[in-house]
Parts: sequence; C-alpha cells; structure tokens
Amino acid sequence: MTLLSVGGLTKYYGAELIFKSISFQVAKGDKIGLVGINGAGKSTLLKIVAGMEGADGGVIAPARGTRVAYLAQEVRFAEDRTLWQEMEAAFGHLAELQAEITAMEPTIADTSAPGWAEAMERYGDLMSHFEHGGGYEVEPRIKRTLHGLGFHESQYGQRLSQFSGGQKTRAALAATLLSDPDLLLLDEPTNHLDMQALEWLEIFLRGWDGTLIVISHDRYFLDRVTKRTMEIAFNVLEDYPAGYNKYLELKAERLERRLKEFNAQQEFIAKTEEFIQRYKAGQRAREAKGREKRLDRLKRDSLVARPQEQAKLRLFLDTQLRSGELVLALEGLVIGFPGDRRHESDPRVLLRADGMEIHRGERVALLGPNGTGKTTLLRTLINELSPLQGAPRLGHKVQIGYYAQGHDMLNMESTVLAELTRVSPGLGEPAARNLLGRFLFSGDDVFKRVGDLSGGERSRVALAQLTRLSRSSAGCAAPSTRPAQGRT
Repeated sequence: MTLLSVGGLTKYYGAELIFKSISFQVAKGDKIGLVGINGAGKSTLLKIVAGMEGADGGVIAPARGTRVAYLAQEVRFAEDRTLWQEMEAAFGHLAELQAEITAMEPTIADTSAPGWAEAMERYGDLMSHFEHGGGYEVEPRIKRTLHGLGFHESQYGQRLSQFSGGQKTRAALAATLLSDPDLLLLDEPTNHLDMQALEWLEIFLRGWDGTLIVISHDRYFLDRVTKRTMEIAFNVLEDYPAGYNKYLELKAERLERRLKEFNAQQEFIAKTEEFIQRYKAGQRAREAKGREKRLDRLKRDSLVARPQEQAKLRLFLDTQLRSGELVLALEGLVIGFPGDRRHESDPRVLLRADGMEIHRGERVALLGPNGTGKTTLLRTLINELSPLQGAPRLGHKVQIGYYAQGHDMLNMESTVLAELTRVSPGLGEPAARNLLGRFLFSGDDVFKRVGDLSGGERSRVALAQLTRLSRSSAGCAAPSTRPAQGRT
C-alpha cells in the first residue's frame, strides 16, 4: 500500500534552488534514511511533507487519513511547561474531542430538543473516535513511553527548561511517538542522546510497524534502522533500495558507471568533431554535415553531464601561544540549578567536582548519561551559569572557546559574514570570506541569514567563529582545505 506519493516537488528560498522535480513514493512500513550534505534540503523536504512549509511546485499526496508526526532537529519548548504537560499536549486532538463531547452533553440530555437525533448520532461518532484514539488510556501510555526513554516519575513535574539537551530530545521524541502517527518524520533524532536512549530508540524503530523517514548523520544508526536510502545532492533526489553501508557501495558503482558513460561520450564527441573539421570542405562534406547535425542533436537532447562530487571539509587546528602548565582546576565545585522561590523548590545539585586538574596538552572527554550535568558544567566554566558552591580556576593565559550544542551562541538574525566578523572585528571582509570559503560558504552564501541555514550549516558557522576566537586568543589556526573522508 502506498502511504505517500511525491511528484515533481520543487523548492526555492528566494532565488536559490534547493531541489527540483523530486519524485518518490513511500509504501506502508518503509524505513527510509534521508541523507545528503548540510544545506542540501533534507529538513526542508521533511517540513514540506509534514505540511509545515509550502513547495514552489509539485504535489504531496498522502493516503487518506494518514497521520503524520514530525520531530524537528532543534527542539524548542515552552519554558514553564513540565514534562508531563508537554506529553499531555501530544493528545491535543483528544482534548478537542473531549471538549466537544462535554459541550454536547446538555443537548443530548434533553430528548425533546430540536435536532436531538442528529446530535445523538454526532455524539456517538465523537465517543467512538475518542475511544479508538486512546482517550481512556492517555495516562498509562504517557508513563510507558516516558519509562522506555529513561525518565523517572520524579521528573514528571520538572520544568523542561531545566532539562539537558539530551533530555529535551528524548522528551520531544516521546511526545512525537505518543501522537501515534502512521508516518513518522525524524530530523536528527540521535543528537544529544546517550547510549542507553540511543539503543532504546534503535530497538523501538526496528520493531515499530509504522512508516519512517529519518535524517541522521550517524551511519551506524541508519544501518541498523533503515532498509532504503534517499540522497539529496545537487538539487535532485536519488533512491537506493538499501541501508546506509550498501547505499555507499551502490552509489560508488553508479558514480563509476556514469563517469564511464561521460568519458565515452566525450571521446565520441571529440572524434566526431575531428571528422567534421577534417572533411566538411572535402569529398565527404555531405557525410560530415550529417554527422554535425546528429552531434548538435546529441548535445541538445542527450548530453551526459559530468558526475559531480561534493566538496569536503577537514579541520586542522594549531596553536602559537602557550598557556601555563595548569589549564583548569576544580576545587569544591558544586553545580546545578538554584532553588525557585516561585515554585518553592530547593536547589538541584547535578555534579560535585573536587581536586580535579587538567594540564596543558591533555585531551579530555566528558561522558555520562543525559541530565548528569555535562553541559551545565561547561556553561559554568564559561560563566554562563553560576556554581552553587566553589568556582573553577583557570591557569595562566588560558582562554576558553565554547561550542554550544544548540547553537545558542549564534545570532539568528545576522548574516553568516556578519556573524563571523562580530566575534573577530579586525578580520576584514576579504579575509572573512576566505575563511568562510574553507568552511564551504562560497559566493552569496555568506549573506544568508543564520536563521535560514540548516542545522549542519549553523554548526559550520559556529566552528568558523570558534577558530577565530581561538586564533585571536590561543593561536588556533584556520582549517585546512585538504580533502577528507567525510560522513553523510
């Protein structure tokens, strides 16, 4: 059964073409990975399918009655909502049914009222939809889903603003799953998930009998979950009947075949042009003219384009300045969230650190489940949050560069170029554009609004900023442009 048909889909942002004439079908039960470089249009395609954006051409035709749920790449919640309130909001359609049912009760109670029979029939339909939609099982379903994603009952009343990035991702995922969709659209669902939550998600999606289109840069996740891969590249979509690793093989074979076809046609064109040039004024002029016409028709209608390959980015960082031997010391440090007088809550301690030192040249990984205080510790180190007790101590000439997991440090209203020069005012436009070119922003790309970029493109802006901040304070060099084996 075909659940979704997409035909001739075209999308522009201003004068920029995102994709053109995309067509594909999704069958019930398909598990599809949607891949491509940052900015290729993956998230845009999902938003169009979800009805959140319009297309400039083409048709989106879901099967009748198809319920579609979309999980965005960057999660945003109302600051004062609790986890439980957010889960209840996923059942908004049931709340509307309940409200209509309640409003009709006085009418059906009066059997002599005009239109009572029609009202009673409508009431019965509403009750049936409410029951089949799980209206009497909302609370148990919420508890089962939250438990599966690693939430404890003690967190149900906690405000979402106090959750870590990974916890927010899991909360958004839970709300999306609770909406009970036929077609599930996930945009980078593995971002910020700990290993336990990632394993649960993989198992759930493999066993789920619904239909899935997922964007992810985690090739291992894609290979475990998906059986079909669609790639957006150079404004078009190509379909591969395989998971991620097999897709890479099929893509390489397809590229090699097209390159052979291109080279063979170019060789044929060169030989034909040589023949025409040699004989167009001689005894074989008529034959040469005929070949010239056929060649013109070939160039007009059947010319094979040279296969394109995406530019790849490789970072190379170096330092010319030298800090002291001690880089960071944590002594008697307690981090977390202060108490809230309005909600009469006590301070919530996430992490205690005492007697820990980091020395010059060390590479340190900070690991732990979602919600244990990893990001809170980093935000405390950059003075964005105040510690509950103690204070971190930086060594001599130590400067901190910070990459935020949710791009919180970026000004979404600024252009790419302005955002880079904001953190490095003395850089100058030519040097700034040269640096941005190394981060794959070329031509008018530097004048795009940051808020209009994809999540991956925003990450490249943030990394460009980070290299300039590091260069100005700690001698960190700009990235090299040597080719690298990049991920999807």
